[in-house]
Amino acid sequence: MSWRKEERRAERGYHHGNLKEALLQAALGLIAEKGAAGFTFADAARMAGVSAAAPYRHFRDRDELLSSIAQRGFEQFEARLTAAWDDGRPDTVTAFERVGRAYLAFAREEPAFYNAMFESGLPVDANPALQAASERAFNIIRAAAERLAALAPPGAPRPPAMMMARVASLFSRGDAARRKLPMSPDELLEAEVLIYLRGLGFPTDRRPPAKSAEPPPVPPEASSGSAVPPSGPWGKPK
Repeated sequence: MSWRKEERRAERGYHHGNLKEALLQAALGLIAEKGAAGFTFADAARMAGVSAAAPYRHFRDRDELLSSIAQRGFEQFEARLTAAWDDGRPDTVTAFERVGRAYLAFAREEPAFYNAMFESGLPVDANPALQAASERAFNIIRAAAERLAALAPPGAPRPPAMMMARVASLFSRGDAARRKLPMSPDELLEAEVLIYLRGLGFPTDRRPPAKSAEPPPVPPEASSGSAVPPSGPWGKPK
């Protein structure tokens, strides 16, 4: 009978290890394959090898499962940004740029987490734990921008602290591969950082200083004041 098969499958899934972790991993795989909106609660259960009722032991519904994935993603995102910022070492501008590159790298290397965090449509403020994880991550970017702004010349206008995050998110979206971009996301982010620095009054010309033209070497005879015979076959007296 099918219900007994389902029951045995549920027991096997529940005792095979950590059911909650198995469901999270199953959902991550489905998000990577179909996107956050492309699977059901039952799909996650099926992928984890348990009955459709088993997930309710750990999650109220599909949104709570997605929230747990997004929260874990924000925790990993925070760790990446913290390591990239490194408390502004060796200097604030270099560390600020590293934060931007870490943002893009996370989106590129963890697309399922990124999708659950930013493209699932979850109301972040409806889940206190998820909201706290999100705030901790973005506080890294905010702190980096504020540290950078503090070094700006007096009276320089301050662009929005989260400007870099908004630009990075624009070019990290899941549909980026379908949109033609004039340059790579990393190049676009670098251009945006330069705009941000220029807005704060920082010099942004990163070209190495041009080497000053050196005069041609002066022959020893010329430096001593004696005439130098012209070169060529007619320059030597017979």
